[in-house]
Amino acid sequence: MTDIPNVYDAEPIPDAALGEVTRLLQSADLFRYTAAQDAPVTLLEQEFAALMGSTYALAVSSCSAALFLSLKALDLPRGVKVLIPAFTFAAVPSSVVHADCVPVLVECGADYRIDMEDFAAKLPQADAVLISHMRGHTSDMDAIMAACDAAGIPVIEDAAHSLGTTWNGRKIGTLGKIGCFSFQSYKMVNAGEGGILVTDDADLAARAIIMSGAYEHAWQKHAIPAEVMQTWQNKLPLYNLRLSNLSAAIIRPQLPELARRVANGLRNHDHVAARLNTCENLHVPAPLAGERRAPDSIQFNLVGFDDAQCRAFADAAAELGLKVQIFGQSQDNARAFWNWQFLGDLPELPKTRAMLMRACDVRLPARLSLADCDVIAQVLLQAAQVARQRRAA
Repeated sequence: MTDIPNVYDAEPIPDAALGEVTRLLQSADLFRYTAAQDAPVTLLEQEFAALMGSTYALAVSSCSAALFLSLKALDLPRGVKVLIPAFTFAAVPSSVVHADCVPVLVECGADYRIDMEDFAAKLPQADAVLISHMRGHTSDMDAIMAACDAAGIPVIEDAAHSLGTTWNGRKIGTLGKIGCFSFQSYKMVNAGEGGILVTDDADLAARAIIMSGAYEHAWQKHAIPAEVMQTWQNKLPLYNLRLSNLSAAIIRPQLPELARRVANGLRNHDHVAARLNTCENLHVPAPLAGERRAPDSIQFNLVGFDDAQCRAFADAAAELGLKVQIFGQSQDNARAFWNWQFLGDLPELPKTRAMLMRACDVRLPARLSLADCDVIAQVLLQAAQVARQRRAA
């Protein structure tokens, strides 16, 4: 077995977090609304909003919670349809269902992005659009925003995998009405769990704040105009999806590290992509014009292989020490739409299905060196050679 770099551990938490974590543990002051001012969660929200160039930020327990609150903040009638990409994580349609809406799945192409023809055909039946930048791949946001703005349909961005990505110089997560981000361990900023949403709309922020669990007058500790907050006092349910001070203390020192992580992640991705694209059976789709990604993994398609050869490729990589996930061929994969049986009758989505049956996923953390990346690329190239030989035999 090849000595493969560890692709699962995140970067160490910066030392700057240790003192604050110790202080919080000694004081047991972990609840975000206890302190009179400058609680770690409050400071995180201020710093993250400034980082994104947004007016408001609300830190919550997960990106799924942020998506759910975003949908509820839009005050959509029960049962309305929300367009989502068919290539996303199961938490996205789950958030739509949890918000009492109906997800409508839109085809995605071989480049992992929304099929704009299918999007245009389904948009007239929707009351909202939730765009997942799945694995950091940005769909044509100019076309999406133009179509939605013309139809008066709000857009929520699921930017769980896209913190640090830009589209024509604008930060992903700030193009729609609300942007949602993740602090789960496999993301650019790691708190184990956690999420945050950003918006420039005071009314949306106010509704999300109250529903997140700002009971009684705890909302006074948010920088929202009092007259806006008072509009919603006692009028909304409390879902209690708050982030703890301890999580915020772990997140805050990582924000200054983001630019470096993004640069290193893009360097690693492009280095491996260049090597994989020398093989006729491995293809890494190019970014769209205007997209500057912030990847911490790499996705590529198997080309010219049948199902047996795909399995042979994954098995050969595993024997060499590297786990490769083929989305559509991994049992019960939460990113394969046919496994979302909680939705009931699922549509036929041949383009998305075909892509998922050949699309591979490999972790590629920003902390890896180029030498580490070369080891990973070489394993993948060797595995492709094994799969090719199976065909020749």
